[in-house]
Amino acid sequence: MTTTLDAGTRDGGRVLTRPPSIFVAGAKLPEVRWAAAALVLFLAGWGLQVAGAPEWTWWTLYLACYVAGGWEPALAGLRALREKTLDVDLLMIVAAIAAASIGQVFDGALLIVIFATSGSLEAIVTQRTADSVSSLLNLTPEEATLLDEDGSSRVVETSSLTLGQVILVRPGERIGADGTVVDGVSEVDQQAITGESVPVVRGVGDEVLSGTVNGTGMLQVRVGRPPADSVIARIVTMVEQASATKAKTQLFIEKVEQRYSLGVVVATLLVFTVPLLVFGEPFEAALLRAITFMIVASPCAVVLSTMPPLLASIANAGRHGVLVKSANVMESLGRTSLVAFDKTGTLTEGAPEVSAITVDTDHTDEDRLLRLAAAVEQYSEHPLGRAVVRAATAQGVTVPAAHEFRALPGRGVTGTVDGRTVLIERGASTADTIGTVVVVKVDGATWGTITLVDRIRPDAAAAVRETVAVTGSPARLLTGDNPGTAAHVATQTGVDEVHAELLPDHKSELVAGWEQSGHRVMIVGDGVNDAPALAAASTGVAMGRHGSDLALETADVVIVRDELGTVPRLIGISRRARRFVIANLIIAATFITVLVTWDLIGTLPLPLAVAGHEGSTVIVALNGLRLLRASAWRA
Repeated sequence: MTTTLDAGTRDGGRVLTRPPSIFVAGAKLPEVRWAAAALVLFLAGWGLQVAGAPEWTWWTLYLACYVAGGWEPALAGLRALREKTLDVDLLMIVAAIAAASIGQVFDGALLIVIFATSGSLEAIVTQRTADSVSSLLNLTPEEATLLDEDGSSRVVETSSLTLGQVILVRPGERIGADGTVVDGVSEVDQQAITGESVPVVRGVGDEVLSGTVNGTGMLQVRVGRPPADSVIARIVTMVEQASATKAKTQLFIEKVEQRYSLGVVVATLLVFTVPLLVFGEPFEAALLRAITFMIVASPCAVVLSTMPPLLASIANAGRHGVLVKSANVMESLGRTSLVAFDKTGTLTEGAPEVSAITVDTDHTDEDRLLRLAAAVEQYSEHPLGRAVVRAATAQGVTVPAAHEFRALPGRGVTGTVDGRTVLIERGASTADTIGTVVVVKVDGATWGTITLVDRIRPDAAAAVRETVAVTGSPARLLTGDNPGTAAHVATQTGVDEVHAELLPDHKSELVAGWEQSGHRVMIVGDGVNDAPALAAASTGVAMGRHGSDLALETADVVIVRDELGTVPRLIGISRRARRFVIANLIIAATFITVLVTWDLIGTLPLPLAVAGHEGSTVIVALNGLRLLRASAWRA
């Protein structure tokens, strides 16, 4: 079922930020409980059967397994019939019942367990994605301080804000609406939306976004967009719509589900009626032949042709720190023809660090300059300040106490160290810079500067090179950061094409354009700002250690240990899994063709039919499990 999540629901003309009830976090997943019950009942029945227990005991457990795991697909299949469609789930139920009717209750129960488990896994992934989309709305605060024309202020719901109103944003608060600063100056942390690794200075005339975090200054913001059109709201809408579109992509076997199911049903009826009516075959013999046909034609081996190779590949990837969320994802990974990387937190570590210290006076040296800067910055929560303190600690510099510490909104920090007034002025990254420069002033004189950059991951260049070799297409870089920094990172990592200063919707539009041109796009990112692109791409890959909740849930793949080298290996193992799937389908089709032909032109003994059917299932399953070997995981 596909449900569209709007940016907000409307009630009497007022936009609400509460998501529809179907997306309420923590919704129950009865499919999981029923699938677990079916599996337990099946294993218990199998154990009793192997142990030689009375037949009625394990038959009872197998039939209970039928009920637990089969009632939902049976009901869904009947509903589909009412809409004049036919699916494999209903065919599996019919085949399972047919197997039980001739004493092969074990085979039927196994079918039930396989399909119930598959359905429950799909339900889990769907619900977790829905929960993450709902949680994104929490980035926007529920209340804002509205400034009236007479200068008074009052707290209102952000959902009630209208164009032109002015809100007051205090230090540390999240901004309640997209708009323009009309008074005040501060540093705003926009990493969740734009991917910029350090807070940016925002003053009069600058645009700010809802959901971003104000720094130490006070801001007055004129609302420029209604809540339903804010960047956060558009991210929610884009993620949900793109996810709904991707849900239509199916595995190969599912693409022929209607034709195969209808063909088996029609053929079974013909196998039963033609000998009975045309050739005068006895009713019991005609029914036995039809049941045998249903068993040998049932798609157990066909289903297992696809799942074991893909599941084995998923397990192999998991051993190497990569979570692939479904067999559908694993199957589609191998078709990737273009890979685009986010910058901050993906190709880079996502945290600034000191790269250079420059001394501009004879009164000090590098260690003393770092000592003075760290003394003041140790009381700051700014990412640049924390980076300066980390650098001092790493170099063994003793950091003294600072007195009279003050934060200067939009400018930096100041304090008294060893009787001297130390001012740290934080510069901003511009279009032609590759880092952020911090100026250290002592008693009003400039003593030097500290340059900070976001460090590139050690494995980034090799990962990009191997990815380009696997896909045969140049890698892309998508970032909300400035062109200078983006170009520097691209040069260091071997990325050929750079797209900078992108908002989330711009990233999503680029991906959609590439997809429409015929590419199967993989996006590798980590932030909320990457989520629409992750959802719009054929495959979304999230960095696991520091990735946002929305990115982790929206992505199809999570790289748990942030090892970029797994990207080309994922594509490689998916392509091998696809080759195994094709080989298995050929094996399964051969068995089915031989057994069906035998049943139609001769008399196929039921034990031999079951043996051939189960034998083909075991063969394709074992063949697929070969992808569990360590050698299958290679570039």
